[in-house]
Amino acid sequence: MEDIIKVEGVAKGYGKHQVLQNLDIAIKKGECFTLLGPSGCGKTVLIRLIAGHEVPDAGKIIIDETVVADSETGEYIPPERRGLGIVFQDYAVWPHMTVFENIAYPLKMEKRPKEEINELVMKMIEVVGMKGLDKRLPSELSGGQQQRVALARALVADPSVMLLDEPLSNLDANLREEMRFEIKALQRKFGITVLFVTHDQEVALAISDRLAIMDAKGKIRQIGNPYEIFEKPADLFVFKFMGIANFVHATEKNGKFYVGNGNQEIPWEGPKGNAAKWVAGFRPSDVEIHREGPGLKGIIHRANFLGATMDYAIDVDDQSLRTEIETHTAINNNLMFKEGEECYITFKALHWFDAEQLKEVEE
Repeated sequence: MEDIIKVEGVAKGYGKHQVLQNLDIAIKKGECFTLLGPSGCGKTVLIRLIAGHEVPDAGKIIIDETVVADSETGEYIPPERRGLGIVFQDYAVWPHMTVFENIAYPLKMEKRPKEEINELVMKMIEVVGMKGLDKRLPSELSGGQQQRVALARALVADPSVMLLDEPLSNLDANLREEMRFEIKALQRKFGITVLFVTHDQEVALAISDRLAIMDAKGKIRQIGNPYEIFEKPADLFVFKFMGIANFVHATEKNGKFYVGNGNQEIPWEGPKGNAAKWVAGFRPSDVEIHREGPGLKGIIHRANFLGATMDYAIDVDDQSLRTEIETHTAINNNLMFKEGEECYITFKALHWFDAEQLKEVEE
């Protein structure tokens, strides 16, 4: 697929605070591409640069083979001429306009014929599940319905790209889950390119074709599809950012690895070299818990019933880790542990990282 958005060597700062520096991203036509990172990492700044609400200090932005911003030549195309649909986290629907009027607004700005506006708006209202609500004001709608209006307004003019800046953050958990699937369905239905900004890992994994993971300094740590990001993290930052992470330090004695400073041999084949330089990383779902060996012997430090799952914190010698197990599986297999009980653990998968990286991430 060809690239529809290219960000080349872009930098942006405010006073002495440098938000983005020498940033490169290429987004393919028809994909859902997500910028994922902690709050304050520059995700929204980047989307505003692409939208045209900010001007880069350095670098170039190209949309659909047209240079829309170039710091060297001074080239700048305003937002309304970039052919983009934009949805922000606060919906930004006009409170004094009905559902119909809100969605029709961009078409009226383009001076489309009245009959065409009516046909396109009513079609879009049906697409987003708002049929029969066209005469309602935003104050008469739920948060999810207002977000659907914002999406419909962004889609109605058939933009080349949709920019979605934290569009689900103001919704409750159930609505967030519902809307993330609706956004993906709309993207597939219209074959549109979506640039999605979020700090929510679960949403990003659910809707993205590819993701770019950004760190707190605005640097891109990895770009890949959801599987690559989750299962093949480029570094410890990506691994830790993408969900609950366990880290166990190892000690090497006579060519064998041991847990922390304890005496239990780790049944893993670790990386070559000094074990003190390495830390093993794994998810709670990578840990299997048993009543009897083989495996590492541990003590249940904390047992939490979370409804569908049991969450355990386990002490193994001087190291601590978390695991989770489906409640029904735990009940059926006599794995409902109490605090203070002994257990044995084995591992499905793990990653080895430089221990120095862990210090950097935790600082």
